[in-house]
Amino acid sequence: MSRTRFLVAGLAATSLLGAAPAFAPAFAQTKPAIGLAVANLQADFFNQIKQAATAEAKAKGVDLIVVDAHGDSATQVNQIQDLITRGVKAIIYIPAGATAAGVPVRAAQAAHIPVVAVDRNAPDAPATSFIASDSVAAAHTLGDYVCKQTGGKGKVAIIQGQIGTTPEMDRDKGFTEALAACPGLSVIAKQASQEWSQSEGFSIAQDMLQRHPDITVFFGRADGLALGAAQAVKVANLDHPVMVVGFDGDVAGLKAVQKGTLAATMAQKSQFMGRLAVDTALDLVAGKSVPAQQLQSADLATKANVAPFIAHHP
Repeated sequence: MSRTRFLVAGLAATSLLGAAPAFAPAFAQTKPAIGLAVANLQADFFNQIKQAATAEAKAKGVDLIVVDAHGDSATQVNQIQDLITRGVKAIIYIPAGATAAGVPVRAAQAAHIPVVAVDRNAPDAPATSFIASDSVAAAHTLGDYVCKQTGGKGKVAIIQGQIGTTPEMDRDKGFTEALAACPGLSVIAKQASQEWSQSEGFSIAQDMLQRHPDITVFFGRADGLALGAAQAVKVANLDHPVMVVGFDGDVAGLKAVQKGTLAATMAQKSQFMGRLAVDTALDLVAGKSVPAQQLQSADLATKANVAPFIAHHP
């Protein structure tokens, strides 16, 4: 090789070596991954959270891995173990129920992965941060509304959510406190559901009406349960009106309020909570301090004010 050809070859090699670091990061960079373990995506409330979390993750350059337990706690335990194995940096967790709710949190903590719980928190293994509506205050507001609208008199039937879950316990506390100041309203029937669903609400309400045809108020702890109760009231052909109220502010629930099928619901800030969950998870990954509890207000939605909630879900 001539001296000229040797110099040219050497310069070319030097140029390539010098360029290599500029291209290396492009191949080395990967998006941080966060897991979102959802109780049941068939529920509009959880879907609202998932949609907002997905949009926020995309905006923040995060790979959000979503898994759906379909309401089964055992499935969710396995799903979260898989997320841990895949090396996610944080987990956003909506427990599928009270049973074994603490198992995934303890597994993640053992792997040094922070957990952000949304809507439900495991009492025996609380997450690093818990995001939810202030259901005690919201249910109290709903109870006050029922007391006012009924003139403080009537017979109340309550279709509960899943026993042992955070929303059910808090909504029971707030509504009970409100009725304590309204002694003319008496609770004459109370039964738990397992899936918070409309079909459950319908069958439970039918049974209640057969035993207590004098019911004047139904409180479904979720909009699906309330919608089922409203359907049962409709087919029962009662000789008196029955007020039906719900909780969540699902799209179907809000539209039912607009139509007058439901008298009211409590509109939760599900979209905001989805975004907040992602931001909180990223703060934890970055080593920042976050509040152990982040409770959000919920708004009483009636026919008079429901339209804005339908147009722009909070």
